Amino acid sequence: MKFLLTYQGKPNQAPPTPQKMAAIGAFTQKNIAAGIVKLTGGLVRPTQGIKLRCENGKASVTDGPFAETKELIDGFALVEVASKEEAIRMATEFMELAGDGDGEILQVFDMGDGQPPR
Repeated sequence: MKFLLTYQGKPNQAPPTPQKMAAIGAFTQKNIAAGIVKLTGGLVRPTQGIKLRCENGKASVTDGPFAETKELIDGFALVEVASKEEAIRMATEFMELAGDGDGEILQVFDMGDGQPPR
């Protein structure tokens, strides 16, 4: 099962210390080596962003920056694990390393999986 794990730090939070970054890096490298983490990254700040919208079959593109970007994520990881519970365990461990903030766990479907889960 594949999951997208996201993390958003608290607004105006101090940047992570070098020690915290080292711990996050070790956690990430351990899980990459184990074949669990498939992709990880973060967003460049300040983000300009591009919004896409499709209405009545016509797509439009709007370049940022946008004044209301409250729900921007700081980082993400695409993981492949055996169960939702394992994804929760990984996300919980990461958040305890990263510090105060919010996250999401979203199950990912790709064409190699066959039919999307319902």
